[in-house]
Amino acid sequence: MTELTNVRSERVKVTRSLAGRSARSRAGRFLVEGPQGVREAVRFAPGQVRDIYFTRDSYERYTEIVVESELAGMVTHVASEEVLNLMSPDAQGVLAVLDLPAAQDPAQHLEVLLDAGPRLVAVLSNVRDPGNAGAVIRAADAAGADLVVLTSESVDIHSPKVVRSTAGSLFHLPVVTGLPLTEIVAALSRRGLTTLAADGVGTHDLDDLLDTAGSATDGVPDLSQPSAWIFGNEAWGLREEERALADAVVRVPIRGKAESLNLATAATVCLYASSRAQR
Repeated sequence: MTELTNVRSERVKVTRSLAGRSARSRAGRFLVEGPQGVREAVRFAPGQVRDIYFTRDSYERYTEIVVESELAGMVTHVASEEVLNLMSPDAQGVLAVLDLPAAQDPAQHLEVLLDAGPRLVAVLSNVRDPGNAGAVIRAADAAGADLVVLTSESVDIHSPKVVRSTAGSLFHLPVVTGLPLTEIVAALSRRGLTTLAADGVGTHDLDDLLDTAGSATDGVPDLSQPSAWIFGNEAWGLREEERALADAVVRVPIRGKAESLNLATAATVCLYASSRAQR
């Protein structure tokens, strides 16, 4: 296979530009960086994969990705380390260019997904840090959630850092973006999901809810039932009007001297609590 070595080529320029949102929108493509993300894209989103780039070393090291992608008829390339680093400094030797998913009306898309009767949903409201957004998507996948929804004020899920932070989970479960929180909560409530706002000022303690799961009394949310967790902005959490939309506001107990939990950590704790209760 001929090695790509021209650092001034149009291919390098165009691929590198996909780190920017406007370039992604114009091209209809996005980047997946690193062997884990690319491996999951090849396995779970093969129809979106346009090109895969390896350094010579990574081509020989990640043979399972090479074999799976080439057997599926995907286009693979070997590039010099200098070329790949220019395309993406975070590629770790493996980089893929994918087509963005076909545009859908987000409200209709959400309704179709809710028709399937999800039992656990993660909602991100005004979450703008790409690392946190990606980590929550990954946690939702690990906890067995059926769906992740991001409000229109949240980060672009196809930015390289979000994609990288999901470690491939972006390709494992549906993610809906582009709706206001009011519409999201209304749609969830119509389908009978209990909406739970995760916030340090919550009137309900998460441990108490785990203790009563399956036998909760009136006025106490039952974690064993289908539910959607709402997580807020990294800096200020959920605003009062956002908390008011939920059926209940739940706090994660802090037993030590920490002032609070990181958003992704708190989301992981909450999602796993529901996952355990629903078992």
